[in-house]
Parts: sequence; structure tokens; C-alpha cells
Amino acid sequence: MSTTINILHVSNISITSTSQTKRATHSFISEIGFFLIDKKYSQKLIHSLKVGFALVLVSLLYILDPLFEQVGENAMWAIMTVEVIFEFFAGATLSKGLLRGIGTILGGGLGCLAKFLANDMGKTGNTVFIGTLIFMIGAMATYCRFIPTINKRYDYGVMIFILTFNLVAASRLHDPVILELVHKRLSAVVMGFSVCIFISLLIYPSWASDELLYLTSSKFNELACCIEDCIEAYFSIDCQRESYSIVYVNSCKSVLHLESSDDQSLVNFARWEPWRVNFGFCNPWEKYQQIQDLIWELASMILSLEGCLRSPIQPSTMMREAIKEPCENVGSLLGLVMRVLGESIMNKKRSQVMVPKLQSIKLKLMLLSTSKTIEDLAIANFLFLLMEIVDKVEVLAKEVEKLGEVAGFQSPKEATLVNHRKETCYPRGHDLVFKLLHVPDYLIMTA
Repeated sequence: MSTTINILHVSNISITSTSQTKRATHSFISEIGFFLIDKKYSQKLIHSLKVGFALVLVSLLYILDPLFEQVGENAMWAIMTVEVIFEFFAGATLSKGLLRGIGTILGGGLGCLAKFLANDMGKTGNTVFIGTLIFMIGAMATYCRFIPTINKRYDYGVMIFILTFNLVAASRLHDPVILELVHKRLSAVVMGFSVCIFISLLIYPSWASDELLYLTSSKFNELACCIEDCIEAYFSIDCQRESYSIVYVNSCKSVLHLESSDDQSLVNFARWEPWRVNFGFCNPWEKYQQIQDLIWELASMILSLEGCLRSPIQPSTMMREAIKEPCENVGSLLGLVMRVLGESIMNKKRSQVMVPKLQSIKLKLMLLSTSKTIEDLAIANFLFLLMEIVDKVEVLAKEVEKLGEVAGFQSPKEATLVNHRKETCYPRGHDLVFKLLHVPDYLIMTA
């Protein structure tokens, strides 16, 4: 009895496994390359390295004996501060650091005052007084966290205040020891905060204000493509309509599914970056939130046009051809207006007045919908939804114009003057210096 081994089969298995290994290795290398080339992924990598560097610096408080003798075991508060407050955006790091410092100072100071007042009350009186004070301050501070303004901007600081007050007020240490403990812990927090701010603001900083402008502008561009694709899908033949519908529906859903809380967080973080814009602390960031809400409403309206494409009752080809040219002109103009508005926000420059153009195309749509040749219900429904979209885009254009007025966006003449000053007064290469130093344009104009 003999055993036969299929050599060809074994070799095929080895060749297949080798090729799979090569493909997996190639895929892994390509993913690493994409990670390094793509701007977003490279920013995440840089942020990770910055956090690691900050942790090394504060760990020196433990590692180096001279520093450990000065700080002692309170060095862990510096390490904890770095890990807690170091965020991706510079504004987030600055806000959390300042709120943590303010909360620690207020909570520690109030806790020391409570211990000082309770010293002469005896053991029972001390327990009752401290317990009552902890209950009242904890309840009131927690209730304040439900107030919308405090919850959005100062929630982290209030939480640190409650934590620090309870730790100090409920401790069994005497006054001199408590004061020394609060001083050392506050010093460690300040050390951690200083390291975070230094690294976050000076080494490849990521600005929340830039991210907010980019996301807002990209939404305008995305919805501009959605409007154009929607109208093109409506007047395309049946075999092409499905593919167009999938494209613009997915684009609208991507805008709708973006978390509004993320936009709100960016607005809150951008408030702490006044030097990134020309108007300082008076920047009307709430206007950006209003524009984000209007964009969300516009995306919902565009998505509602999907019903016209999927409705079982469709107009005849002749009826579609009767309104095809004016509707395509409307779609092209709406797309142009949306892109101009997005560029206006991204570049912080006023655009040409778009409201009269929108009112003009709205009037054309109204005349087209009331025409005697338009008797089809499906066509009337489509035109009505299109007019609603024009109305919403008009509201958006007005809000962007208001934002430009309040925020001090450059007019087209001012932008031309700045470019002329850069070209005539400064040699080539200074424009890069202006970008690196973030020199405001109004300073260049007065140079």
C-alpha cells in the first residue's frame, strides 16, 4: 500500500499563500503611504506625537530627582492634566486648560474657606456644616450645568470646581497642610497646562476656526453639486436616472448625518482663538451656527426631491422637455451661487450680491408654474419644491452677507488692493511669510 502526494496541488497552495501574503503586504504599505500623504491623517499623526512629547516633558517631574524633590507625588497632577486637556484643536486645549485652572482655583479656595470656618464648630458642628455646604454647592453647581450657555462653554470648568471643592472640603487635613497641598497641586496643574499650551500652539497647531470655515464651505460645495445632479437626474432618461439619484441622495445624506454637536463644538473652540481672525473677540461665531442650521434645512429640501424621481406618476417626455431648459438654467445658477457663498466664507471675503439674481430666477419659476401649458400635477410639484429651494438659498445668501458685514469680510475692491500692495510693495516670497505669520490683510493694506 503506497501513499501518493499531489505535488502540483501542494505547489499551488504555496504559490497562492505567497501571493496573498504579497497582496496583504502591499495593501498594508499603501495604507501607511495614504496615512502619511493625506492631510487629515498626517495631522492626527502629528497630534499623537505632540501628546507623547508633552507626556515625556511632564514625566521628568518624576524622573529627575531635583524636580521630584520640589513637586513630590503631586507630579501625577501634571501628567493627568496633560492627558485630560491636550486636545486635537488648539482652541479646545486652551479652553479646557483655562477652565481646569479656574475650576481648581475656585474650588480649592472655597474648600479652604469652608474648612477654616468649620474649625471652631466642634466635631459634630464641623460634620454638619461641611456636609450641608457640600450638598448645597454640589446641587447648585450641578444645576448650573443644565443651563444651555454654561453647558456649552463652561461645563468642564464647573465639573472640576465641584471635584476640587469636595476633595478639599471633605479632607481630614489641617489648614496649613491643606494650603500647601492646594498650592502644590495647583502648581502641578499649571506646569501641565503650560506644557500643553506651548506644544499645542507653537508646534504645527490645528485651528478649530480653520476647520469650521473649511467644513462650512465644503457643505456649500457639496449641496451645489446635489442641486445640479438632482435636476440632471430629473430630466435624464429612465436608465440613467437611478445612478444620478444615488449620487445626489448620498451626498445630501452625508450633510444631514453630520453631527450638529460637532459643529457646535467647533464654534465653541473657535471662540478661544481670537488671534486667528481680524476681528478678535467680537467674531460673531453664532452666525456660523445659524448658517449650519440653514444648510441642514436646505439638504432636507433637496432630499425631498427624491420623491419626484421615484414617484409612480411621472410626467410625459413632452412635458419634461417644455421645462427642461429653464430648470437647468435655475440649477446652474443655484450651483454657482452656492459655490460663491462657500468661497466667501472660506476666504473671509465678501462676494457679489446674489439676492437679486435669486429673486429673478424665483420670479421665472413662478411664471413657469402658473403657465397654462403646465397642467401636470407631477411637474407642478417639482417646480414648487424647486421654488422652496430657491427661497432657502436666498435666506442663506442674506445670512452670509450679514456675516460679512458683522465680521468685517473684505469687499472685492479691498481684496484687489491687498493683492496689489503685496505685488508692488514686497518682493516675491513675502506672501508665504504672511501666511506663516498669519498677518491680517488690513495690516498689509496700511503698510
